Order: sequence, then structure tokens, then C-alpha cells
Amino acid sequence: MADSSGQQGDLSISADRLSEKRSPNDFALWKASKPGEPSWPCPWGKGRPGWHIECSAMAGTLLGASMDIHGGGFDLRFPHHDNELAQSEAYFENDCWVRYFLHTGHLTIAGCKMSKSLKNFITIKDALKKHSARQLRLAFLMHSWKDTLDYSSNTMESALQYEKFLNEFFLNVKDILRAPVDITGQFEKWGEEEAELNKNFYDKKTAIHKALCDNVDTRTVMEEMRALVSQCNLYMAARKAVRKRPNQALLENIALYLTHMLKIFGAVEEDSSLGFPVGGPGTSLSLEATVMPYLQVLSEFREGVRKIAREQKVPEILQLSDALRDNILPELGVRFEDHEGLPTVVKLVDRNTLLKEREEKRRVEEEKRKKKEEAARRKQEQEAAKLAKMKIPPSEMFLSETDKYSKFDENGLPTHDMEGKELSKGQAKKLKKLFEAQEKLYKEYLQMAQNGSFQ
Repeated sequence: MADSSGQQGDLSISADRLSEKRSPNDFALWKASKPGEPSWPCPWGKGRPGWHIECSAMAGTLLGASMDIHGGGFDLRFPHHDNELAQSEAYFENDCWVRYFLHTGHLTIAGCKMSKSLKNFITIKDALKKHSARQLRLAFLMHSWKDTLDYSSNTMESALQYEKFLNEFFLNVKDILRAPVDITGQFEKWGEEEAELNKNFYDKKTAIHKALCDNVDTRTVMEEMRALVSQCNLYMAARKAVRKRPNQALLENIALYLTHMLKIFGAVEEDSSLGFPVGGPGTSLSLEATVMPYLQVLSEFREGVRKIAREQKVPEILQLSDALRDNILPELGVRFEDHEGLPTVVKLVDRNTLLKEREEKRRVEEEKRKKKEEAARRKQEQEAAKLAKMKIPPSEMFLSETDKYSKFDENGLPTHDMEGKELSKGQAKKLKKLFEAQEKLYKEYLQMAQNGSFQ
């Protein structure tokens, strides 16, 4: 069937369309070529394949008479995929050309459909200049594959925060796993907290499996993983509060499970044994194994030096220790976390991440300093204004307000307004209260002057 309208698959009924179609349900298998378009000879004249038949021909050539999964954007559901299905099943004489259609949501940029004409088109290559492949994958995983995904600063900020949240958990677990076991060779006894966390762990595993079976719902999976990490963080914080070491085996099992899931999603490289790798693919294990023993020795030495400096009251040494932690080690991708009464936590973190953290910390401290200075300035101005007001004798406080009052009594209290009209009893009473308040302030000022409280 030839169709030169250029609107193959349009099933809407109109007068001009009915003039070309025997039925409104017809669609073009072969189209008459317009001038300048590719064409091939056929019994109906020169033409080219219709849009739908192109896709059927490509899929059939590569995959044969049937396929399990056929993907595409949700806008292709009808009529394109319906037409593909009809013509392909007619050609192959079967009733199951495709078993599952997966229709993905559109990608929008800051709420608008991505389009070169709107100048909001971005390639993956350009996106990778701003964010890592892992961060982009996390952004996609945090949304349903079948819904519209908006690529924006808010979307990527959520992915960055999620990555940081998980990474801090992995780093804390690694630090706990490096600590020596208190009772050598004996099983770590579980209490109620461990039993509850383990139950939550299995509940979350079940929920994650259920979400993946429900139309590959990665958004729910990511939220379940976040909730599991939050429960682990609460458990670790509770143990730290009572100076007890968390159960290593339990936390390791949870961290390994989360790592396994992130590997499946492509958010963690295969060579990582636990958590996000440090130093790039292929270097994580060797880097941690090589440098961590030296960093642990440095951390313990620093703790000993800080203890002596506090006891001997040598602030210069404490300042040097802080400079090592805040300025030198971040440049090497190392974070030292000091906790009062507990050993320093040592973490290997991406250098750029640490430098951004340092800049953000400095920015926050600078803002606090400016706010503090501004508050001090305002307080000084308020005190100066209060002192200036205190210096005014009550008998003089109204005399300068000649735009309001025209006559005053022997104490300086106004008796008539600027038009010469006598003030009402209510007005006079309000002014009397102001006069008495100023009288009290002025006496306070004289007392302070007598005591030399200010210059």
C-alpha cells in the first residue's frame, strides 16, 4: 500500500486521509518517495519502506521470527509498535513476535524535552565532563525507567548526595573491619540490637527482590537500600555512644550485599570487594592494602602527640596536627576524623571530593565569621544608640520635636500640639510614660558615669 502523506501510522479520521485509505486503520508498508528522497523500483512506482516496516525488517533480519524483549520510548507504543507487531506476525505467520515491550520514559532537560532546536541538547560525553559515570547511573536508578527523567541540577544533586551517603557508610564499615577483634577466635555474641538489625536486613532484601520483580522498580530498590544504610548508621551510632564496638560480621554482610547490588546496577566496578573503589578501576584493592597500614601508624602516632600536647599545654603542636588533618592529608585523598575519646577514623576518599569538602567547610566558616562580625557590629550600634538615648535628659527629650508640639510645661512635657490645640488626657498620659521611662534611663546613665563604667 503506497502512502505519500508522510504521516504513516496516523489513525485519525479526516476527509483528506479517507481519500487515500480504504480503512482508517491502514498504515504504510511502502511509501511513494518525494523528490530528493531515497527510492527503489517497485510495481507501484519508485518508493521507499515505511517507518514501521523498516524496524520490522531490521529486527527480523537480526533476531528472526520472534524476540523476548523489544524496547523503545513510551511515545512509540501506539501506533508504531502496534503496526510493527501486526505486519511482523503476518509475515512470520505467528502470534508472538514480541513477548515483552519495554517503553521507557522521555529524558527532559530542566523540565523541557531535550531538543537541539531548543539548544538544551546534551550528550553523555558532555554530561561526563560534569559528573562521573557512577553519578549518572545513580540518577537513572533513582527514577523509574518507564517514567520521564528530568536531567537537572536538582536531579544530579540528589544523585551526588546519595553517592556520598553510601560512600560514608562503606568507609565507616571498612574502618570498623580494620579494628582488631576483642576476643580472639570467639564468635561475636549478638544482643537485641544486632538481632533487630539482622531482621531489618532480611526484610530489606525481601523488599528489594520484590521491587525488582515488580517491573524492575529500581527507584524503590534505591530507597530500600537507603533505609537499610540509615538503620546501620543508627546501630553504629548507638554502639559508639556506649563505647562498644559494632558487630563486624553483621555490618560486613550488609555492606557486601549492598556492594553486590550496586555491581549488578553497574554503579560499582567488579574489582571492588566492598564499597566504591578508590583510585580508579583496578587500583582500589592494591591501594588500600598498600597505604592503609602506614596511615594507621600515622594516625596512632598523631593521637599520641596530641595527647602529650594537651597534657603539656602546647597549642602549637595541636595546630600542626590540625593542619595535617585539614590541609595536607586531603591533598593525598586521606581523611582523618577525630572523635572525642575514640580512635581517629581513617578513610581513603577521592581527592577531588575531599578538596570540595574542604572548600565547602572554609566557605561555611567564612559565612559564620561574617555573620558573627555583623552581629557584633549590630550589637555595638544598638549599644551606641542606647547610650546616646540614655544621655538625653528627660526635660529635653521632647523639646526638639517642634513639628509635633508647640508648647511645653516646666518639666519639658508637651501640652499643645503643633496647631496650638491642647493635648487630650490620653495623649498626655502616653507622653508622661515615655518621660518617666527616659528619666529612669538617664538616672542609670548618670550612675554609670559616676562609677566609670564607660569612657
